[in-house]
Amino acid sequence: MIKTIQVKNGTREATQIRCLNRLPDKSIIVEKIIDDVIKFGDIALTKYTKKYDKVKIDSIVVDKEEFKKAYQQVTLNQLKSLRRSKKLLEKNEKMLLRRLTGIISSEDGVKIERAIKPIDSVGCYVPGGKARYPSTLIMCAIPAIVADVNRIAVVSPPMKNGNIDPLTLVAADMCGIEEVYKVGGAQAVAALAYGTKTIKKVDKIIGPGGLFVNIAKSLVSNKTAIDMIAGPTELIIYADYTSDPNFVVRDLISQAEHSQDTFCGIVTTSIKLVRKLKNEITKALNSSLPRLDIVSKSFKNNAFIALCDTEEIAVLFINELAPEHLEVLTENPKKFASKISTAGVILLGKYSPSAASDYCLGSNHVLPTMEFGKSKSSLSVLDFIKLVNQVKVTRKGLQSIRQCVKELSLAEGLPNHFTAVEERFKN
Repeated sequence: MIKTIQVKNGTREATQIRCLNRLPDKSIIVEKIIDDVIKFGDIALTKYTKKYDKVKIDSIVVDKEEFKKAYQQVTLNQLKSLRRSKKLLEKNEKMLLRRLTGIISSEDGVKIERAIKPIDSVGCYVPGGKARYPSTLIMCAIPAIVADVNRIAVVSPPMKNGNIDPLTLVAADMCGIEEVYKVGGAQAVAALAYGTKTIKKVDKIIGPGGLFVNIAKSLVSNKTAIDMIAGPTELIIYADYTSDPNFVVRDLISQAEHSQDTFCGIVTTSIKLVRKLKNEITKALNSSLPRLDIVSKSFKNNAFIALCDTEEIAVLFINELAPEHLEVLTENPKKFASKISTAGVILLGKYSPSAASDYCLGSNHVLPTMEFGKSKSSLSVLDFIKLVNQVKVTRKGLQSIRQCVKELSLAEGLPNHFTAVEERFKN
């Protein structure tokens, strides 16, 4: 059964919960995998694929024939759904990019233009394992495509038959991606960071993954840029006396079915709702629920109901948790949401479930977890571009800041800075 906690402070209880759900340290294992990939390249990739995925593969490269066969294994409705998801996300990313285009400031002979330059190459990690994630491929690839990234490489763990999930391959083909590799885990991250004979290294690694993937991304981040630490998934639902307990529990289940280490909870100030929620949870866990084993273990290990003394304490509690997804299922969701500053995405009202945002709302489902919402936002076109300042100064403009350069450069003990400026006014 899901545990109930009494929240009287907010910050303290949130810190305690996060400590209890701290991920195990597997750094030594991951460091060994990375070292092996650096030393042995493709041989290490096939070795660790056999060890962890229980699959022996002859080639990690997805060829053109495999792309063709993938289309034969998906339905027309699946194709339509992928296209819709792609179209909505693409629209939002292009809108964001347009807002950044043409930023020019000019004052007293100093002109600064911020030119948008894409990252040259990125590696997209698409999870596999017990579920398949073609939607994640779209979420990772589309912002990169909108940013005009030159090279996009996709890595994903193979299924038991040695192939990549066909719907994921179709999603890659829809996005125009030809470079797909049948490798996952820490070894895939190492290959993207350091390169092998088959996989060329990239400038940035993006995408969510399990424990080994996230540790590997952290370890290689001094060599290759990463987007964020993303995973396991998280959902917090703030509900009040007006909330439908069935909706609340169904939404919690929808995220809990991802994996046994899903972090999810319900926050409320209503004791009556707590009683209703417990009944709904008991009912659901005693039914023939799909993926019941995963949901049950996730609930037992990580889920909670937090009963807060006041709404103000609930706000403190949630902001300290900094959840990946926050649903606000209250009478006035907008008012409450305005007080939340750390959630990866905030979903307002009963018709905005996190389950929908995972697929087809046009928002990105690659989101910060493990409190990184305090400093990070969702994956977007911003992760694939650089704003390069192009500065043009006239003689008059340099004259206008001449005294400023003198005062600051001499104060910092760097007189040659001032001399470099002064030389321009000798003639």
